[in-house]
Amino acid sequence: MGDVAFTEERARAVLSAALPPYRTGAAEARLLALGENAVFALDSLSLVVRVSRDLDVWQRAARELRVADWLAREGLPAVRPDRRFGAEQPLPFSGHLVTYWQRLPEPVRPAGPRDLAELLRMVHALPDPSRGLPPLELPRRELLGGVERWLRLAGDAIDPADAAYLRARRDDFAAAVGEVTPRIAPGPIHGDALPRNVHIGPDGPVLVDLETFSSDLREHDLVVMALTRDRYGLDPAAYDDFVAAYGWDVREWPGCAVLRGARETASCAWVAQHAPGNPAARAEFARRVACLREGDPAVRWYAF
Repeated sequence: MGDVAFTEERARAVLSAALPPYRTGAAEARLLALGENAVFALDSLSLVVRVSRDLDVWQRAARELRVADWLAREGLPAVRPDRRFGAEQPLPFSGHLVTYWQRLPEPVRPAGPRDLAELLRMVHALPDPSRGLPPLELPRRELLGGVERWLRLAGDAIDPADAAYLRARRDDFAAAVGEVTPRIAPGPIHGDALPRNVHIGPDGPVLVDLETFSSDLREHDLVVMALTRDRYGLDPAAYDDFVAAYGWDVREWPGCAVLRGARETASCAWVAQHAPGNPAARAEFARRVACLREGDPAVRWYAF
């Protein structure tokens, strides 16, 4: 099913099948995001439903649910699963996976870098969940693990030479990441630490999108915002707020360039999967590959 175009229409068909006896609510669902997953809000049911692109992410989806339960036990403010459709999740429907989540209250304001930093301090203080009850084994942060899949999904929509370049770059950075010396003791991390993954409700910041939770270099979570400053136009003053709230600037660390290079490689390949049938994605992919080839760290990238 991974070769079938993952469109909103396709995701809505899966959503309808996944909502008995609430199928009429599927027509009223609001699409919140369409990327690795299609995310729908059903306000009348106080429910959020996530539909995966295919079945390949079963292990990751199941782990995300266990992570959410663990964070609840630890008292960390994060999104919670909705169990009204049964305790066993994820559920397969027509070659896709579905998970159900509690609908968060309407945000009281947009999340900012400082909100993210405060949550990251909490995450980075968490104990090793593998020693808890029940134990939870978190994987390493396989930042580059999706590159091959994304390039495969891109198919003929991208230049084979560009795909080969990214594969070689992936291999080089995978080796380099294994050689860095951390500044902070490794442990639980969010893995995709951006303000968009923070929800500001009436009771304060809540962490969302838990599928990349890992146990690895804490610096992974900090490099994301440094890259956002340099590539995606984050106001330097906002980045300074993030650093002040967290208490350390990862750019001072010698390994920052290595983790940044790995994340840039992954981000470039991620856009490639949207290239078939999407001229804007092809243009953004070409922009990113070109500046990586040229070694220009300042070319502006655009969120996709």
